[in-house]
Amino acid sequence: MDSTNSKVRIGVFDSGVGGLSVLKELLTQLPGVEYFYFADQLHVPYGRRSKADIQRLSRAIVEFLFEKKVEILVIACNTATAKALTYLREIFPDRHFVGTEPALKPAAAATDTGKVAVLATQGTFQSDRYTSLTERFANEVELFENPCYGLVELIEAGKLDDPETENLLRGILAPMLAAGADTVVLGCTHYPFIEPTLRKIIGEKIKIINPAPAVARQTTKIFELMKFEAWGETLLHFYTTGDPEMLERQVEKLLNLTAKAEKVEL
Repeated sequence: MDSTNSKVRIGVFDSGVGGLSVLKELLTQLPGVEYFYFADQLHVPYGRRSKADIQRLSRAIVEFLFEKKVEILVIACNTATAKALTYLREIFPDRHFVGTEPALKPAAAATDTGKVAVLATQGTFQSDRYTSLTERFANEVELFENPCYGLVELIEAGKLDDPETENLLRGILAPMLAAGADTVVLGCTHYPFIEPTLRKIIGEKIKIINPAPAVARQTTKIFELMKFEAWGETLLHFYTTGDPEMLERQVEKLLNLTAKAEKVEL
């Protein structure tokens, strides 16, 4: 693929609206680009799905996005990154992929107590990629991990500051905070959208590590390295395997943008 001086198209995909937290950072750090956002809401959440299932779904999504002439593909989903990124790179070795991983390295550097809370999904925690991250970057800190069952579904339903969401989070965080955790890793792209609720529970002194800015920075690095060009204006396209009108409402609520979404069958 000849990428020199080409107007760049960037694909972003997630199981649902979580990847919008990454898209938000991309729009800030890399404006003037044509973005294609894909939400696999028919199959959300990915956390408890098998590796084979996630690889199958991820491949279908990236093939759809490649048909849109996307040059950079951002996997804005920790579980899909954990279970499918290596697989996708093997199948499409000439493509530019950017994954999303729990930010254990910056969390290990940020903690003062040496105790870090990691909020992720079962699929992320059980992956070889996560094990590798812990071995490389978290050997000298104590990790408190919770798969946060039900949290993604609440966020997809728009219950960002709902009492049900707050109660779930309090139950998850209470033992971690009691044990001395002073840093919280958001290991799922859905979770930045509940940061205000998290702050209500943990206060201002506890550090929160959101990986979305780092994902956007890595995407920008590829953009610059490959000498891609921007369009001069930001163009946005949204696709979902679920209800397009629901995704449009979610984009408006979470990003304050008016969107037109299309339904896609994988």
